[in-house]
Formats: sequence, C-alpha cells, structure tokens
Amino acid sequence: MNGFADHGLDEGAFGEKAGGFRENIRTFDAFPKTKPTYTRRTSTGGYTTLVLILLSSFLSISELLRWYRGHETHLFSVEKGVSHQLQINLDIVVPMLCHDLHINVQDASGDRILAGDMLTKDPTNWAHWVDVSGTHQLADVKYVKEEEEDTHVGHVLGEIGGRRKKKFKRTPRVGRGAGAGRSCRVYGSLEGNKVQGDFHITARGHGYLEWGAHLDHDTFNFSHIINELSFGPLYPTLLNPLDRTYATTNDHFYKYQYYLSVVPTIYTRSPSPPPSQDTLHNTPLPPDYSNRNTIITNQYAATSQSHPVSERTIPGIFFKFDIEPILLT
Repeated sequence: MNGFADHGLDEGAFGEKAGGFRENIRTFDAFPKTKPTYTRRTSTGGYTTLVLILLSSFLSISELLRWYRGHETHLFSVEKGVSHQLQINLDIVVPMLCHDLHINVQDASGDRILAGDMLTKDPTNWAHWVDVSGTHQLADVKYVKEEEEDTHVGHVLGEIGGRRKKKFKRTPRVGRGAGAGRSCRVYGSLEGNKVQGDFHITARGHGYLEWGAHLDHDTFNFSHIINELSFGPLYPTLLNPLDRTYATTNDHFYKYQYYLSVVPTIYTRSPSPPPSQDTLHNTPLPPDYSNRNTIITNQYAATSQSHPVSERTIPGIFFKFDIEPILLT
C-alpha cells in the first residue's frame, strides 16, 4: 500500500519493536517521539531552548529574592497601655550668642521644663553648618525620596544594624577671625510628658519675666539650621522630616512655627510583631526596646509657617507637637 510493500516496509517499521514485558516497560514513553531517522536538527530549536532556560532562571531567581525580602505591610491600631515619658532629641544652630537665647518646653499638663539648663550650648560658626552637604530647605523635592526610604522596614533596620549611637557628634572648633563663635549650637536629649506640648527658642528677656538687662533688638536673628529633631530613642542615621533643614531671614522680628504630629511606630521583620505593652504587667514596653529585627520609635509629619511680626509680638522659633493615639506597625 502506497509503495511500502515495494520497499519491504509495513506499519510496524514506524513504531517500537514488540518485545517482552520488561522491554515494553523500559521503552515506555508517555509522550512518544518521532524516530531520529525522520527528524532534522536545526540551530533555531537550540536558541529557543536556551532562551527558555534563561527566562525560567530569571523568573526563579526573582521570585526567590522576592520571598527573601518579604512583603511589607502596615497595620494601624489604638496604642494600648499607659506610657508617661517621651524623649525629645534636638540639635539646632541659631546665629545668636548662647547667653542671649532662652529655651523652654511646656506641655498640656502644665509642666514647664527649662530646657536651656538641660541641653548643651556651644559657641560655633554659622558657616560650619550651613555649607554641610545635604543641608536643604524644608520640603525640597530633591530629598523627598531619601525621606521616603526611611519609612521602609528593610532600610530602617539596615541603617541601624542593631547598633545605636547614643551621643551627638562634637561641635567643630570655633577658630579665630571675625564672626567666630557668634552662633550657638543647642543640642541634647530631654525627657518630657507624653502629651501635647510645645518648645520654643526665644531671645533673653522676651516672652518670660526675667531679671537682667534688656536685649537689643538689633541682635535678634532667628535663622536656624535643624540638624536633628526626633522623638524617642536617638537614631542619628534615620532621617526625619526636619533633619538637616534650614531657614534664614533678614528681619529681626520674625516668627517660625512648626506643627508636628507624632506617631508611635514599630519597625519589625518578625511575622508576629511584638505587642506594644507587657501583657503580664500591663505596662508599656521600654521606649528604647530594640533587637536585630525590631525597633520601637516615633515618626512625625511636619508643617511650617513663618512670617514677620510686630515689635509687640514675641519673635522666635516655636515647635508645637501632638501625640497621635494610634500605633503604626
């Protein structure tokens, strides 16, 4: 039929040869293939196979890396427990003499802290700080991306690395020359009540009844550079909204106002984040609680307003903060 018989061929020539049971098992193929005699190798098929292998390897590696990095989620809850203290970390430079500045903290409970007695004041040069790389005005779009990175768990824990610097860096030497030491660096940490409050920097003899000579208005200059402003444990490597920002003015009577909304935050890699309080004693966890996979800190959002004021109004730098009753994990 069809010339097969003329060449001594039949249908059996195109299939596996019949054999015993063992032979049939050995040669069994769920996906029968054409005999090599009736196939022809081409380079196109080899290239296609190579491309498929590379594509499969790429997808496998990308999925493995995605699994290793994990998936970031944000959980909001009401902060439980009763916490009493809040640490405020401040590092600011003002182009006025240190003894001409008055620093005060007051909260909604009525407590007043003379922060000037608790913080360190060092004479310094304005140029030492304003020309530092990374110093920028508030809301500069160039630094928005850098601030957003410090909201991701992997970046935050990677920056801290299980270690925390507990001290501010040293003040540069003042040196000699005109204008040397005419600015003041105010820095340090202080404890306050964990309630709504404000702290402000004003001129000596203005804003509070004090004994002493009246300060000449021509010496007022509330331009400032904020190197650090954070709440909770000091993590200098984390970038907060007001860190490394500056504002300048030529007016002697000028008022800067900052409004801060502080949100308690837990960064963790653990699939089951730690509770915000010790359930056995019903007390909050220590505010500096941290390990390789978890840290407890605070974030804040900032808005600002600044304008010249009359001589009947108190000029200065005012920070008003409010503690939000939620916990971000």
